[in-house]
Amino acid sequence: MTDSALDKLNNGELWNEFCDQLKVAGGEVLARGTPTDPLSRAEGFRYLTRLLRLSLEKNIEFADPQFPQFYSLSHETAKIGNDNPDNFYLNCAVEGSREYRISGNRGSVAYLSIESKAGSFAGGGDMAATGHVELDQLTVDERGNFELVVSARKQSGNWLPMTPASDNILVRQTFRDRKNETRASLQIECTDPVGSDILVPERFAAQLKQVVPFVSGTAFLFRQWMEVFQSHINELPPNDQDMCLRAGGDPSIFYHNSYWQLVAEEALIVEFAPPKRCRTWNFQLSNYWMESLDYRYHRISISSYSAQPEVDGNVRIVIAALDPGPGYPNWLTTAGHEVGAMLLRYVEAQDYPPVQTRVVQFSEL
Repeated sequence: MTDSALDKLNNGELWNEFCDQLKVAGGEVLARGTPTDPLSRAEGFRYLTRLLRLSLEKNIEFADPQFPQFYSLSHETAKIGNDNPDNFYLNCAVEGSREYRISGNRGSVAYLSIESKAGSFAGGGDMAATGHVELDQLTVDERGNFELVVSARKQSGNWLPMTPASDNILVRQTFRDRKNETRASLQIECTDPVGSDILVPERFAAQLKQVVPFVSGTAFLFRQWMEVFQSHINELPPNDQDMCLRAGGDPSIFYHNSYWQLVAEEALIVEFAPPKRCRTWNFQLSNYWMESLDYRYHRISISSYSAQPEVDGNVRIVIAALDPGPGYPNWLTTAGHEVGAMLLRYVEAQDYPPVQTRVVQFSEL
């Protein structure tokens, strides 16, 4: 870091630049093609405050790869890229040249994956996988405890690969019943740290400069996605899976992201035959900013564990502002929204049956 950059920290210029960049990031909410209704605008600016909160944790509070700690980059009140309501996410910073040990207990979750990643959404970048391991591939003792070595150098036993470019870890835990299952407990340590965890002014200045680019880069990336999805409103075609993986997607998951739009008098019906060989599937509704709708208070997602199939085994989901009644057990609410994103995921599927959708008048149900 140059002396002039340190001077900018000392005299407050760096802080002023940070505030100016944050002001510019508001343009993502006002960009051409974004919804102009009051709810979407309010959620858009709230989204930026949430991204700021996440970015401060990612780039400052939990940014030291020598002293890593798990934190959550998507949760109930801060969300990114069609976050899964059935998931609990964990993230941490790492460095591809170092070695780490993850220890923990598997809990009772249905699915757990741990990935090493390289990159960030800052500046429109990618977050590609550099290593992937699932719970079924790990040696776990009779109490559910395990240890996992994370390194670029191949290890015997439980091992998560990295590359020299790896700089973060993403953990996904998928629940059958979020309220009644025990999530996995995980800790991570660097086995070869150098230095101390004392704040270094030069390092902090560099970290602060990364905060707003993550906010604006994330908002820009998924706004671009929504522009693409507008070509198939109220339909659910398969996505470009490489696009999903570049944005941090799980290689074990097949994605159908799309765009929904309904007025109060309409309902969207989604029908499909679940793959015969598939660990699990789930479907969710999100707002325009690709934040899952508030699953704490509204039924906005459904899965292979909670859906009631038809007699022929097919699944029919009804999306509407109002509850159509007991004849439609797979109803999901739009929770006051008229537009948003939606996503169907197949986990470890061997086939991908087409998804049929149609818009009907609510009165016709």
